[in-house]
Amino acid sequence: MSDQRIALTELNTLDPDVLEKRLGHLVEHSPWIVRCALPGRPFASREAFHAALCTVMRSADPDAQVALIREHPDLVGRAALDGTLTPSSTSEQAGAGLGADSLSQEERDEFHRLNQEYRDRFGFPFVICARENRKASIIAGFHNRLRNERAAEIETAIAEIEKIAWYRLIDSVCDEGGQA
Repeated sequence: MSDQRIALTELNTLDPDVLEKRLGHLVEHSPWIVRCALPGRPFASREAFHAALCTVMRSADPDAQVALIREHPDLVGRAALDGTLTPSSTSEQAGAGLGADSLSQEERDEFHRLNQEYRDRFGFPFVICARENRKASIIAGFHNRLRNERAAEIETAIAEIEKIAWYRLIDSVCDEGGQA
């Protein structure tokens, strides 16, 4: 997460390098998404900026979309257990009840098994907006989505990344009135 929020007016005027640094976390390890959305400035609202981010993700070629999905960590994966998740991912996973101290060993084992099964089937990690889910619905999501075809999972993962980006944007950019 960014150290301090920026106003929409700043987003519309700041140097692209500065914005990429300050808002690059909106899409996990993919600040290029922010940079590619900036030619759409000025944005009339946070929603308009988010739409530009989504357009960049949706218009990327299939290999770039899969690379984008692969930037996301496994839920309750090695990075979470080692404490090397990004601050945003750490907070989001903890909020969904997936913090290391919130899970039994059996639950951690189940997440490890599901993560591996999903990666083996699709070639990328399971991505879900943790802010809109809790442990049980995430596990159910694994089971349901493991039945999908790969193309459907790419589409679903991009849609989930869009949701994640929206929540991170709300945390990072205030509208013209300083509203959250």
